[in-house]
Parts: sequence; C-alpha cells; structure tokens
Amino acid sequence: MTTQPGKLGDMLETLAMFPDATERAQILLSFADKFTEVPPEVATRPFAQANQVPQCESEAYVWAHLQPEGTLKFYFAVESPSGVSAKALATILDQALSGLPPEDVARVDAEIVEAIFRENISMGKGLGLRSMVLAVQALARQALKG
Repeated sequence: MTTQPGKLGDMLETLAMFPDATERAQILLSFADKFTEVPPEVATRPFAQANQVPQCESEAYVWAHLQPEGTLKFYFAVESPSGVSAKALATILDQALSGLPPEDVARVDAEIVEAIFRENISMGKGLGLRSMVLAVQALARQALKG
C-alpha cells in the first residue's frame, strides 16, 4: 500500500500496533461512537441518491464541501443502525481527510479498508467499505475539476 496523506498515515500506523482482534475491535468501536451525522444545513432526509455509497450494506452517504482555503470537509450519514463498521470508517475518513486538499484525498488507497479492519469483515462488508473510500476519492476528483 502506498503512503497515505496527512493524519491517515498516522492513524494506520497506530492501528497497526494493535494486531489483537479484540483490541482492534475496541478501537474501531470507539471510532464508531464518535460518529457525527451530516448536519441538516448540509443534507436532510431523504438523502439524494447521488450521495449514496454504492454496494454499502449500511446505506452510507457522503458529501464533500470545498472550503475557502481549498481543502475539503467531508460529511457522512449511515442509515443502518447496525452499520458500526461504516460509522467507524466514516469517522476515520472525516478525521483524517477533512482539511486536506482534493489532490491529496484523490490519491488515498482503497486498500486502507484491509489495513483498518484486517480479516474481521466479510467480503460484502469489505466491498461496501471500499466503496466508501472510492466515493470519497470521486468527490475529491470532482472538486479538482471544479
């Protein structure tokens, strides 16, 4: 996996220090507990299908706003009450990538999902989580085009 931008690389290094599945699960649960849903001034239900993450079992949505200083701010919604992994990843992506320029976000490697969750997720869930990363990348590329 390539070097990841900003805080994301640091977060991945920290997670790598916890090879034990139980410890890692606790850390990921703490990220999920910190999940903040998209504020109503950004989006309200029903959310636009254009913001829905394809293939995500947890019905995740993502938005990106270009800030005046040229960085992105990400917002997420996870509709499934059991979408703990999606909430954890959304929190990680927001904390690590919000505040970065679009060109940095566009080069995030979708394989971070495996680095974060290891073998603790099913193939279907892994596909949905990778799709969340790909959706963030796509929004960054869209911001680059203006």
